[in-house]
This record gives sequence, structure tokens and C-alpha cells, in this order.
Amino acid sequence: MSDLPAWPAQTALKRTIAGSMVVACLLARPAIALDITGLWDFGNPALSEQRFRDALNGASVDEALILQTQIARSYGLRNELARAREILASIRDAATRASPEVRVRYALELGRTWASAAHSPESQTPATSDTARRLYTEAFETARDAKLDYLAIDALHMMAFVDTEPQAQLAWDLKALAYMEASPQAEAERWEGSLRNNIGYALHQQGRYDEAMQQLRLALAAREREGKPERIREAWWMIAWAQRAQGKLDDALAIQLRLEREWDAAGKPDADVFEELEQLYRAKGDAARAAEYAAKRQAAG
Repeated sequence: MSDLPAWPAQTALKRTIAGSMVVACLLARPAIALDITGLWDFGNPALSEQRFRDALNGASVDEALILQTQIARSYGLRNELARAREILASIRDAATRASPEVRVRYALELGRTWASAAHSPESQTPATSDTARRLYTEAFETARDAKLDYLAIDALHMMAFVDTEPQAQLAWDLKALAYMEASPQAEAERWEGSLRNNIGYALHQQGRYDEAMQQLRLALAAREREGKPERIREAWWMIAWAQRAQGKLDDALAIQLRLEREWDAAGKPDADVFEELEQLYRAKGDAARAAEYAAKRQAAG
């Protein structure tokens, strides 16, 4: 769960940590009737915000507070962190008197404004890390005590944005996985794909390639059990990325070309796939094909 080596860290980071952050919101559904999952469109935070605002009509006190935390999250995803903090500040007093779930969500979302996949390494200071650590610790302890396991796991996995050395990140990933495996709650199990993906990522960072690939394939298996095509394709992308990083160019190329076809068929050309294909063809000495995919990447944004 850290910056990947080789071509560029931030894109691979989107496929690991950022992906797990999306799952965090998808999993962290409230015990009350509010359907957070159905309201989120992570590819369109502005649309998600409008859905949350519409849902405020007729919401209970706790539901309204939860919706406000998600509205703040939508601004965080747009990198409008000051606005996200402003929204959270407006509900701070009410959140401290609300249910454990509200308190956990408040701490999590405030923590994400200080340390998350959206933050560049340059933006992180000892002060921001200390703030995020305090908030994620508070979120975990409240969720643990309230037996909100899916949110407790969310808080644990976010600690890898605070402790960014590969060994420390791996330790947090393993702790989150152990918490998931010990949980009797079905929703907690839905973390497996993200957590094993992040474990594989951290192992790869340490040069433990065979162990990393084992975890990435377990992540793929978990995604296949979920049955969501986009998540499955993302798991394959990580496997191919790891293969390219190890010099297994033909294996990686075959996967990325298949993913290109699948994303195109879904009407969602993927810039990350194009960038990997650019790198693969460049590594194979095919400058013309590399340039072709560079142009596709730029067009896809």
C-alpha cells in the first residue's frame, strides 16, 4: 500500500490504495436504513454529492449526519480538502453526541482530509501525519467497541497512509486482514480483495515477488467471488503490472491487451491500461506502438 517502484507510482497507487478507499465507502454501510452504497458514484463525486443532498430530505438525525460526512468525502475526492473540512466542522458538535457509527464516520472522513491516496508525499508533514493518526485511531477504537467491524477495518487500512514505509504498511495490512478473518460479520469479508491486493503491493515493494503474486491472485479470486467486472479487471491490472515490473513482458502484455478490449467493450477506455501498454511496448523496443498508446492515454485523460 505505498508508492510503487518503476513507472509512475501514482497510477499504480490508484489501483491499490485508492481502490481500497472506494471499497471502504462501499462496505461502510450504516446499520440504519440509509443506503450509502446505492448513492455513491465514485467516478462522479459531484453527482454523488447531489444524491446525498437529495437524501437529506426526510432523513433522521443520524442519517443526516452520515450523509454530511459523505458529502464531505465527495469534496475530498475532488481534492477540495478545505471544503471537506468545513463541512465536517459544521457537524462536529452534533457528531460527538450521535451514534457510534456517526462518530466513526466523522473521524474517518476528517482523517482522510489529512492523509489519504489523494495526498502527495510532499503534502505530508509530521503534523498532518499526527492528526491523521489520532483520527484513525479514534475511528478504530470506537468502531471496535461498537462492533462495527467493516468500519474498524477501514480505519486500520487507512493507517498505511500515515506509516508509509513498506514494512509498516505491510504490518497494517496484515493487521486489517487478521481483523477481517476474525470477524463474524459478513460485510467484513468483502474487504478481502482490497486487503490482499494491498498486501501483495507491499510485498512487491520489498522484492518478495512470489509472495506478492500469491496475494494478488488471492485478491483476484476474491474479486471474482464478488462478481463485479470492473473490480475483476482492476485485479488483473495489478497482476500484469507486477509481471511487467519483474520483466515478464509477454505475460503482462497479453493481460493488458485483453483488458483494453474489455474496457472498450464496456464503453470505458482505461488510461491506466493504455499507459501500461505504452510502457510494455517501449520495453520491448516497439517505439511506434508505444507512441500509439501514449496518444490513447492522453486522449483518455
